[in-house]
Amino acid sequence: MNRETIKEIMQSEGILPQSKFGQNFLCDETIISDIVSLCELSRETHVLEVGPGLGSITYPISEQTDHLTCVEIDRGLAGYLKENITNAEIVNCDFLKYDCKDKPEVVVSNIPYYVMTDIMKKLFGEYSGARKMVFMVEDEAIARIDCGPNTKQYGPLAILCSLYGKYTYEFKVPHTAFVPQPRTTSAVISFSRTESADILSPEFVKFLNACFSMRRKMLKKNLASFASSDSVNEAFGKVGISENARAEELRPDEFTLLFTQLRSST
Repeated sequence: MNRETIKEIMQSEGILPQSKFGQNFLCDETIISDIVSLCELSRETHVLEVGPGLGSITYPISEQTDHLTCVEIDRGLAGYLKENITNAEIVNCDFLKYDCKDKPEVVVSNIPYYVMTDIMKKLFGEYSGARKMVFMVEDEAIARIDCGPNTKQYGPLAILCSLYGKYTYEFKVPHTAFVPQPRTTSAVISFSRTESADILSPEFVKFLNACFSMRRKMLKKNLASFASSDSVNEAFGKVGISENARAEELRPDEFTLLFTQLRSST
């Protein structure tokens, strides 16, 4: 789907990009092809696409698999996709409120940048069984994804990304690859699942959110909303975490050990 096609669809369907949804439609056919290739699809692959927009990625994916579910918050875009893509299930709703019964093997999304963190947290928490995830994100946001302990950007998102599996920065995407053109550069990134993802769940995401709820406070105090004081003290002792530790100091594997210990004590 190229720039001319996008503009023709927008004009014929009376579609105007909604800034409140962060809508920028991908129109570079080479980049589209590269993203689809990263998904490593077969006819039997179950795919979840979040935010399909006008279907730049949806069309080629629907030609390669018989099991594609797309979640689109915009009613007009969802209606257009339902009329024009027959080999896919189009769901019109806010993905943050969506429950996919058919768990996907591959997740792909040109993530609206204003909700990137919330969407990725939900994906890693609820769909961690997927073997691969491919995302388009704002290039500047990589600092919150690929970072380690004792850095300003380190938090639940970075930990979830690290635990899910192998992270690869694939390539940059210039603002000229979209209609309308955003002000920032984008990037395509991918994650391949490893065994460390077994710990991921909605409860684990809740645990991480509690750990980082107040960054300046000690981790013990933040966990008061997640577990009893006795359970926290016992878990800290068994895992070997300092009583004065702050969340930003722990490695992803230490959060795994702490969560496992807390869960076993309840």
